Amino acid sequence: MEKVKLALPSADQLAWQNLDLGIFCHFGINTFCDQEWGEGNDSPQLFNPKELDAEKWVRLAKDAGFKYFILTAKHHDGFCLWPTATTDYSVKSSPWKDGKGDLVRECADACQKAGIHFGIYLSPWDRHEPMFSDIEAYDDFYSQQLTELMTQYGPLIEVWFDGAGSEGRDYNWERIIGIVKHYQPNAMIFNMGQPTIRWVGNEEGVAPYPCWNTESAAKISMFSNESATWLPGTPAWLPAECDVPIRKQHWFWHPNDEDSLLSLEELMHIYYHSVGHGTNLLLNISPDDRGLIPEIDEKRLSEFGLEIKKRFAHSVGSTSGNGNELILTLEREVSIDHIILMEDIRFGERVRQFELEAFIDEQWVSIALGTAIGHRYIQQLSPLKTSNLKLHVKDSVENPIIKEFSCYSSEELDGSTQKQ
Repeated sequence: MEKVKLALPSADQLAWQNLDLGIFCHFGINTFCDQEWGEGNDSPQLFNPKELDAEKWVRLAKDAGFKYFILTAKHHDGFCLWPTATTDYSVKSSPWKDGKGDLVRECADACQKAGIHFGIYLSPWDRHEPMFSDIEAYDDFYSQQLTELMTQYGPLIEVWFDGAGSEGRDYNWERIIGIVKHYQPNAMIFNMGQPTIRWVGNEEGVAPYPCWNTESAAKISMFSNESATWLPGTPAWLPAECDVPIRKQHWFWHPNDEDSLLSLEELMHIYYHSVGHGTNLLLNISPDDRGLIPEIDEKRLSEFGLEIKKRFAHSVGSTSGNGNELILTLEREVSIDHIILMEDIRFGERVRQFELEAFIDEQWVSIALGTAIGHRYIQQLSPLKTSNLKLHVKDSVENPIIKEFSCYSSEELDGSTQKQ
């Protein structure tokens, strides 16, 4: 058993990792222009979502089992969804609510009402703002925008700094991170400056396996192999978040785009390869130009939430413990199709190699091999009948501490056997 100094999560990192599922919400001037990246020259007069219902967005997220909600307060085009004092390129120059609306406020209030966490995306790159080319002046501008968002909308779970368009650009990250830490000390900081969570490195919603919580580098964007430059003091424990749009490669709503909607099977594949690899999943939904989630997207998100609950709501057996071997004894022989393992990551990520075995026909049979367990590891199985399962840790750093060793069956609901 190897002895090394283990990285440990902070209490805030641990709380964030326990959320598992978040909703990303891309909405803005692009929604009204059939585009993904605006150049910052689209008229604010185009922004007029006459049926906008932020409470409905958030209720949909919560009902599907998602625990946090992140809004694009400003995308690369520079259009602000709150009435910032820094620029007129915002909702206050739009016909929506006669220029008196504040979508960040509506989303923050909706999250508070629904009892889920709220987070904010604020693009560092700003294609509208003329002073962007003046590094010092723009740092003042951006810091003022960030301060407004950090101080006016209650506690935030996450501040999302997108690296796209900022490749090679030097911002005053000491100042920027200082603002977040001063006003929102419990918020996760995404991937830039001095992050507490990192980008997984793709927009497909999937993590590699293993996906350790202690990676020391991450890409800055999809458009460069450059790594983000992190400040000294960035924690050694740095869990990943997987972001993906529910419509393939489309973060903003586009008309006549229903064919790009991910299938339920594709969403479950993403779930197994994000949450099932120990990361958080940040799934994007895009309200349309009415300000409503399209019915087809709403239905798919609900189906996704129900399918997760169906597969994992009822364990047919669970145990926990310390050491290199843990046996899960079931009340009777049952058909198993999923296993979940969780380390108690308060004490670090200790397991380096393990084997899962099932007792079948009076002998132990190997059913899976793995390396990382970390926050959560999900093993999907072809159904097999067994009354006992074994976790054998073959290599670890210090004594393994297993928080959960559970199994599930698609034929078991509320203790009675049923065909699905």
